[in-house]
Amino acid sequence: MPTGTATEEQVRTGSSESLDSPWRVVLWNDPINLISYVIWVLETLFGYSTSKATALTMEVHNNGRAIVAHGPREKAEMDASRLHEKGLWATLERESD
Repeated sequence: MPTGTATEEQVRTGSSESLDSPWRVVLWNDPINLISYVIWVLETLFGYSTSKATALTMEVHNNGRAIVAHGPREKAEMDASRLHEKGLWATLERESD
């Protein structure tokens, strides 16, 4: 016999689905790191080609931010942490459906 109401069951189901939703890693512009360093970090951490790393870095430089990685929350948290270790400012945001 179920212990919760129908509404509680919907909330629980919706919550578990949202935990599995993809997350984005946002890299933010900063006045400290050189463009060449940011390109190197993206190549090194994510295996991006020089052209992709350069394009992302220029997006950060020109627009203030860029999505540099995405995936499950645990992976996105790890990616953001690795960027922090290199002295870059990164945050997470949930991908919109």
